[in-house]
Amino acid sequence: MRPPAPALPIDPVLPDLAAALAAGTNAVLQAPPGAGKTTRVPLALLDAPWLGSGRIVMLEPRRLAARAAAARMAATLGEAVGDTVGYRIRLDTRVGPKTRIEVVTEGILTRMLQSDPELTGVGCLIFDEFHERSLNADLGLALALEAQGALRDDLRILVMSATLDAAPVAALMGGCPLITSEGRAFPVETRYAPPPKPDTRLEDHVAAVVRQALAEEAGSALVFLPGQGEIRRVEQRLAGSLPAGVAVHALFGDLPQAKQDAAIAPAPPGTRKVVLATTIAETSLTIDGIRIVVDGGLARVPRFEPRSGMSRLETVKVSQAAAEQRRGRAGRLEPGVCWRCWAEAGHKALPAFGRPEILDADLAPLALDLAQWGAADPAALPWLDAPPPAHYAQARDLLVRLGALDGDGRITPHGQALAPLPLHPRLAHMVVTGEALGHGPLACLLAALLSERDVLRAGRSDCDLRSRVAVLLRDDDAPAGADPGAVRRVREAARQVARAAGIKGQARDAAATGLLLALAYPDRVGQRRGGQVRLANGRGAALPDGDGLAAADWLAVADVDAGKAAQARIWLAAPLSPAEIEEAFGPEIVAGTFVVWDPREEAVAARRQRRFGALVLKDEPLSALPADRTAEAVCEGIRQIGLHALPWSPETDAYRDRLRFLHRVEGPDEGWPDVSDEALLATLDTWLAPFLAGVTRRAHFKRIDLKAALESLLPWEMRRRLEAEAPTHLQVPTGNRHRLDYSGEDPVLPVKLQEMFGARETPRVAGGRVAVVIHLLSPAQRPLAVTRDLPFFWREAYPSVKAEMRGRYPKHPWPDDPLAAAPTARTKPRGG
Repeated sequence: MRPPAPALPIDPVLPDLAAALAAGTNAVLQAPPGAGKTTRVPLALLDAPWLGSGRIVMLEPRRLAARAAAARMAATLGEAVGDTVGYRIRLDTRVGPKTRIEVVTEGILTRMLQSDPELTGVGCLIFDEFHERSLNADLGLALALEAQGALRDDLRILVMSATLDAAPVAALMGGCPLITSEGRAFPVETRYAPPPKPDTRLEDHVAAVVRQALAEEAGSALVFLPGQGEIRRVEQRLAGSLPAGVAVHALFGDLPQAKQDAAIAPAPPGTRKVVLATTIAETSLTIDGIRIVVDGGLARVPRFEPRSGMSRLETVKVSQAAAEQRRGRAGRLEPGVCWRCWAEAGHKALPAFGRPEILDADLAPLALDLAQWGAADPAALPWLDAPPPAHYAQARDLLVRLGALDGDGRITPHGQALAPLPLHPRLAHMVVTGEALGHGPLACLLAALLSERDVLRAGRSDCDLRSRVAVLLRDDDAPAGADPGAVRRVREAARQVARAAGIKGQARDAAATGLLLALAYPDRVGQRRGGQVRLANGRGAALPDGDGLAAADWLAVADVDAGKAAQARIWLAAPLSPAEIEEAFGPEIVAGTFVVWDPREEAVAARRQRRFGALVLKDEPLSALPADRTAEAVCEGIRQIGLHALPWSPETDAYRDRLRFLHRVEGPDEGWPDVSDEALLATLDTWLAPFLAGVTRRAHFKRIDLKAALESLLPWEMRRRLEAEAPTHLQVPTGNRHRLDYSGEDPVLPVKLQEMFGARETPRVAGGRVAVVIHLLSPAQRPLAVTRDLPFFWREAYPSVKAEMRGRYPKHPWPDDPLAAAPTARTKPRGG
C-alpha cells in the first residue's frame, strides 16, 4: 500500500478494501462526496501483490473529471501526467510506456473490451461515480463481468459510488464485499431558500440566493443549474451586482477546455469566484476554493421516444441522491454551506435516486456494441436494469435499416466497419457510406460537428448546417463570430474520425451536406408542406419563423427535439434534392398504385406514387378506383373520422349493446366479440369491409347495411345463443312482450306495475347469471320503483306504493295481494 498524504476520510477503509480485493476479485466501495476515493484508491492499489505489473483502468463519466483526477494523482506522486498516471479521453490522450493508472471515459473502455476482451495487461477495472448510472457505465460493467467470468478470473473489478443503493450492485457482482466509508472531509450546513412566489423565474431566484450567500459567507460558490441557457441568464443577472473581487465562470460540457480549466482553477489570492455549472460538477471533480453551494434543484436529461426515434430534453427535479452529491461539493476542502432553492418540506418528495440512463436513452449504440460482442439478446448479460424492450427493438430496427445488423440481429460486415468508429451508429454509417459515394472528408467533418452538439452556433439564428460547415472549411483558425477553440476542437475531431475510418483528403465544399445528413437520419428526411415539414417517419416538424431553409422543398434534418407536442422543433438541417434521395435510398423507394382516403374530399382517391417512408416523391392521380382496394381505403377513412360516421340506428345500437353485455358478463372465452369503439375500429377490415361494395365516399355511408355487418361478427350458432341469452324482449304475466334495454351496466325491463301481478320471481338473462333490473311504472309510465328482487318488492315496498298510488289512480287495480291478482295492462272496468 502507498498511502499518500495528507490524510483523507477514505483512508481508514483502504486496508479493508485491499483485503477484499486480495481475497476475491470484486468489491463495491461506498463513500460520501469529499471522501477522496477517486484520487486515493487507485494509488493505494498500485502496490497490491495481485496487481503485479498490471495496469489499473479507472472510468470517469466525464472528460473534465477524468483529466482533473489524473492531474491530481500525478501531482500527488510528484510526476507529470502521462508518467505513472495518464488519461484517455475523446480528442486527448496522455499515456506513456510507464503508465500504470489510466483514467478513461466510458466509451473508451467499451472499445478496449471489444478489441481485447481479455484486457491484456489490465489487472483492475474501477468504475468511479457509478451512481450516475450512465448507459456506458452499465454496458461496461456488464461486458467486464462477462469477460471476467469467461476469460479473466483474475481480473479485479471495483465499483465506487457516493450516493448509490449499493447492495444491488454487490449482488450483481456475485455477492462481493460492500465497504462503506462513513467519514466526510468537512461538515456542510444545509439551508433551504424557497422562491418567494410560485411564479418566480429560476434565474431570478438563483441569482438572489447567490448574492445573499456571498454576502453572508466567505469563499467561492458553486451554483448548479439545468443547462447553458440558465447559466447565461444567471450570469447576466449577476453582472454588476456582485462585490468587488468576485469573478463569474461558466462550466458545462461543451465549453472549450481552457475555459473549463479556468473555472476549476483556484481563484487568485484576495479574490473569489462564482462557478455556474451543470451536472458536470456533481462528479469527483474538486473545484478549489469552493465552500458555498447554491443548488437550483433541477437537471436537464434526455428522454428517448422509440415511436418517433427522437429524443427530447426534459427538465426534471433532482433526486435526493443528486442533491446530496451536490451538497457534498461544499465540504471538499473546508466546512461549507449549501443553499437549496426549494422548501425543506418538499425535499422528501424528491425521488430517492435518479433514473438510470439505460431506461430513457437511444439504445442504438448499445445494440451495435452487443451485436459486436456476440450477444444479440441483451438478457444474456448481467444488468442492474435491463434495456427496455421497446427502446431496444427500435434500436435494432434502425441498425437493420442502416445495414449494420441482419434480420436476425447479427452484425454484418458493414456493422463491423461502423463499430470501431467513436461515433453514434448513424454518424458512423454516414462516414462509411459517404466515403463510398466520394464525400468521405465532408462526412468526417459533419460527424465531428454533430458529435460536438452545434458548438459553432455562436449566436446564429439559422438552422442551416452548411453555415457551420462553411466556417470549418475556411483556412483561418478564428473565423469571424466563431469560437476559435471550438473550431479547432471540431477540426481535430474530424481528423481523428478520418484516421479511424482510413479516409484521406480534405473537404472542399458543403454541397453534399444534405445528402450525407440523409444517410445518417433517413427517418428524418423532410418534405415541406406549406409552412410545415413532414418527416419520413410520419411525424410533423417546424422550422423557426423566417428561417432561410423555409424555402427548401426537401430537407435532411439532423437535430430535432420532439418535445411533448405533436410537432417537433427543427434545430439543424440542410437542403436536399429529389435526385439525392433517389441516390441514397433507391432500394427503399416504393413505386406503385396507392388507394387512400382523402380527408379533404372525404372520399377514396387512387394515385400512382413513388414513396419514401411517409413521403410522396412523385404523385399522379388515377381516374379508375381498383375495386379490391377501395374497401381498405374506406375503412381507413372511417378510422380517421370515427365510428360515429356509420349509419347507426336504434336497432343497431340495441344489437351492439346486447353483444357488449354478453362480452362483459360471459367473457371473450365464450366467443362473444369485443364491440367497443377501439375493437370495432381495429377490425373494420374483417367485419365491415365485405359490406362496402360501391361505397367510395362519406356520402355513401348511409348505404351500408350496418345491422348485417354487425351480425357477421357472430357465427350462426352464436346468433342463436344471443337470442336465448340476451333476448330483445321478455314476456310478462299479461302475455305482452316488452323490450329489454342493455345500454347500461345491467339489462333493464320497463313495465307497468299491474302487468307484473302474479310474478313471483325476477326475470333473469345470460343463462340465469344476471337478474334483470325492473323499472315498475305508474299508469302514467313514470317509475314507481326499481328492483332486481321482485319478491322483496311485493313484500316490503308494494304496500307503501299501493297506499300512495290508490288515491292518485283510482281506476287502476291496487290489490292487497298482488301475487294472487290477475295481471292487466288496462284500467279497472267502470262499475267494477
